[in-house]
Amino acid sequence: MDTVVTVAQIALGLSALLAIARAIRGPEIVDRIVAVDLVLLLLAAGVGSEAAISGSELYSAIAIVVALIAFVGTVLVARFVEWRDVP
Repeated sequence: MDTVVTVAQIALGLSALLAIARAIRGPEIVDRIVAVDLVLLLLAAGVGSEAAISGSELYSAIAIVVALIAFVGTVLVARFVEWRDVP
């Protein structure tokens, strides 16, 4: 079980690095928003996988909080971008 979760965490880390590269390089603000949202959700998945290994409820709570912050942040930034683009 530990080996599978370790491989999953490595895959999540590599995915996060690629998403960070997209956030830095993205040509438009929308690309950057989606990339940062993806990084936060990958972070929540990584913390969730650590919760599966340790069995601690604290990691589960942290994963839920990170996912909620990612969702709320993405919605707020999307609304701001929509408001900014209105003529």
